[in-house]
Amino acid sequence: MSHRDNLLVKAAGVKERIPAILFLLFFTLVGFMSCRSGMTEKSPQPYLIEKQIIADRAGIATAHPAASEIGLDILRAGGNAVDAAIATQFALAVCYPVAGNIGGGGFMVIRNADGTTDALDFRETAPSSATRDMYLDSSGHVIEGLSINGHLAAGVPGSVDGMVKAFDKYSKLRNWKKLIQPAIDLAADGVYLTTSEARNLNRSRQRFLDYNTRPTRFVKDGEWSEGDLLVQPELASTLEAIRDHRDGGFYTGWVADSIVAEMRRGGGILTHDDLKSYDAVWRKPVTGTYRGHQIVSMPPPSSGGIALLQLLGSIEPFPVEEYGFHTTQSVHLMIEAERRTYADRATHLGDSDFYPVPIQKLLDRLYLDKRMETFSPSAATPSEAIEAGQFTDRESMQTTHFSIIDEGGNAVAVTTTINTGYGNKVVVGGAGFLLNNEMDDFSAKPGVPNFFGLIGNEANSIVPGKRMLSSMTPTIVAKDGNLKLVVGTPGGSTIITSVFQIIVNVIDFGMGAAEAVSVPRFHHQWLPDQVFLEPECLDSITRQELKVMGHHLIDRAELTGGSGHIGRVEAILATTGGRLEIAADPRGDDSAMGY
Repeated sequence: MSHRDNLLVKAAGVKERIPAILFLLFFTLVGFMSCRSGMTEKSPQPYLIEKQIIADRAGIATAHPAASEIGLDILRAGGNAVDAAIATQFALAVCYPVAGNIGGGGFMVIRNADGTTDALDFRETAPSSATRDMYLDSSGHVIEGLSINGHLAAGVPGSVDGMVKAFDKYSKLRNWKKLIQPAIDLAADGVYLTTSEARNLNRSRQRFLDYNTRPTRFVKDGEWSEGDLLVQPELASTLEAIRDHRDGGFYTGWVADSIVAEMRRGGGILTHDDLKSYDAVWRKPVTGTYRGHQIVSMPPPSSGGIALLQLLGSIEPFPVEEYGFHTTQSVHLMIEAERRTYADRATHLGDSDFYPVPIQKLLDRLYLDKRMETFSPSAATPSEAIEAGQFTDRESMQTTHFSIIDEGGNAVAVTTTINTGYGNKVVVGGAGFLLNNEMDDFSAKPGVPNFFGLIGNEANSIVPGKRMLSSMTPTIVAKDGNLKLVVGTPGGSTIITSVFQIIVNVIDFGMGAAEAVSVPRFHHQWLPDQVFLEPECLDSITRQELKVMGHHLIDRAELTGGSGHIGRVEAILATTGGRLEIAADPRGDDSAMGY
């Protein structure tokens, strides 16, 4: 039985699951059998998507129901959270190509049942022939789009090596092939497109045509529709090579040959040596406390963990619970903390293997208090008046996140990305997978914003072998030695502020996981000096009061011309009663499952 059919069979067991609270209850039925080579008949093949369930033993939340189901199957088969994460990572590369990947990278944060923690950095690296000014013209100006679309935008992929290292250190099943086979089956059998997936492929059609040197499965005659079947035999073959040869099936052999050949055809710079020399790295998580809770998150080259702890530390002296959810007082305070934190991010954060990031100084209680000395409870601080803190010495929108807790109480938070939607839009000829455009996350030129409007400087300059700075913030929260929350999200520069708000929603405002994930969010990142709001985020009185204070409010839907959504959070909350509340973001096709 294929995993698509298995998903349908298991959906019949929904009556055994506890329904979501009424204002969050909904599920999406998508998928009709698509035409294969000339066939036009379609028959119903629905996905059941649940946004919240309560589980007794284990749970998972991902961006796609097929990936959630594959991860859940591994948990049911006796795998631990890391086993499930590996299977899920490869499944997302098939069913969620806009962000799921084997041609990108990411971060994994682990909390074992005994309270020990770990962090895996499988972020992409700059190729050996990358140069500091590779995206500048002869006049020193940034060449628009060069670090975003096409072959030159790709960093050396880290996802496959990361999963191998996670398997070697933490797998309980000790059966690599069992973890990869579900993704192979999904690629070979095909995955039914949801409405949003069909829309995304259609929107990217011209860029696929512009930047690919070989035909790709993501382009077909006519437009994609909900229920069409996306079959990816080339990707299945690549996954088979990884199944049979682990990282050697990707970084050497015919898959590596295909990547290098693709680079040569399109003017890219990735080489065989770049691929063979890639090495995912185990790092010590950044940790801190907030109102008696332990916060465990990702260290550099992610800016997420440090920035999150700065944000939480900046507001901790204030009575946020008394201020109330989305009141003028609480929103103003959080915006001002974000303004100062993102100014620090622009100057001080980068790959700590190449740049002395002052981690301890940035997180010092006295430093955070000093940063908030200029905070006024009645007026916004103009961003032009905020600079990064000074020390005497120095120490994507399309990403996806999944959260997992297994029966033993082990927790994994994984955020993975190819940066913008479909990465650099280049599918490796004959191998069927997309490459990333993570080189845009470097500072192409000091002071010039990247795709997400983030400013960077020397700490994040391009150096061969260096990892580009990230906003990914996979995070685990504990209280009194007990696991409490696993959380993360995609969203480029908005990732940090989204995770920040989820934690505040749970700890300060007493929300459950589903409510904390579903309520509207806001975002500020120092520059531009604007506060971005999701639809219906703030009432008219609060908006007016914030404007009077000097905040520049922007409705994100009007700015982007789309939904205006900020992030797609996946969270699992361990309740005081010992159960798991698993919440998938209603902003997409995200799916919560558990047992």
